[in-house]
Amino acid sequence: MKRTYRWLGVAAIGGIAGFLTERLVASPKYTGPVTDHFDGRRFHNQDPAPHGEGSFLKWILNRDRGPWKPWTEAHYGPPPAERVDNGRLRVTFVNHATTLIQMDGVNILTDPVWSKRVSPLSFAGPKRHRPPGIRFEDLPKVDAIVISHNHYDHLDLATLRRIAKRDQPRIFVPLGDRELLSRHGVKGAVELDWWNDSPIGSVRITLVPSQHFSARGFSDRDATLWGGYVISGPSGNVYFAGDTGWGRHFEQIGKRFAPLRLAMLPIGAFRPRWFMSPVHIGPDEAVRAHDTLGASTSVAIHFGTFALGDDGETEPVDELRKELSDGKERRFWVLGFGEGRDVP
Repeated sequence: MKRTYRWLGVAAIGGIAGFLTERLVASPKYTGPVTDHFDGRRFHNQDPAPHGEGSFLKWILNRDRGPWKPWTEAHYGPPPAERVDNGRLRVTFVNHATTLIQMDGVNILTDPVWSKRVSPLSFAGPKRHRPPGIRFEDLPKVDAIVISHNHYDHLDLATLRRIAKRDQPRIFVPLGDRELLSRHGVKGAVELDWWNDSPIGSVRITLVPSQHFSARGFSDRDATLWGGYVISGPSGNVYFAGDTGWGRHFEQIGKRFAPLRLAMLPIGAFRPRWFMSPVHIGPDEAVRAHDTLGASTSVAIHFGTFALGDDGETEPVDELRKELSDGKERRFWVLGFGEGRDVP
């Protein structure tokens, strides 16, 4: 009898834990019509990207991490301009995949993260190794936020709540993420499917394909969409890749939105290649993407803040600079944390 009660207790605890995980951690599952990248239950890439749980376990048990400093103390960058207009385009690198794009009188923030950790837990999980490049208080009024997908290092609920309370921006998310934000107090997000667009002020924001996946818990793998964005306005087209492996989407985006005045391309969390390459391009592929897109200027993102792969802290930038030393003329910038620069 005691054993029966014990098993009932274990089952009850497991059931409660499962419910809490589903409710508090995992994303709500998207429901909608079947498309060429949604089978009615799960989303999928244009190109197959095997990246399953078995591979994850193999990686975790065989990690070979490059070096990271425990903490790099750094000064904040100067406060960005309040607005940029009259054909100017300015980009400020904050950290990781967080950039401030200023064009045509509109301020757009990409995948904003000011939190100390990118994790469902406040006391465990990947933590930052340096402060954000810009103080939150120095951010100009944010008109729009674009979220590439629901991973914790790209969809940071604490930061989104903070910005939403201060500025009430329009928040653009891929299919399925509006309910997640709403559940956590961030209302009114605009959901987009691949190639769908929506206006904000004088610019138009289009969700474009990427080669990646989604999950915030154990039960919501690929239950919401992922993607990059193109921001189009009188001063040109800007591409934010978010997280992505290599795929046909680079050529598609380059053709559809030519000319691209600016591309923001990830270079970090690329090792080990056998595990990361289906979903994260490396520095060599970032250079290839710049060429394939036909971008006039590219900016490196997704490095130097959170140790998410096995590459060392400086390895992505070191490798990118090696790739750019091939003698070909390219404008591919590595901005300092908090550095803002006008794009030609």
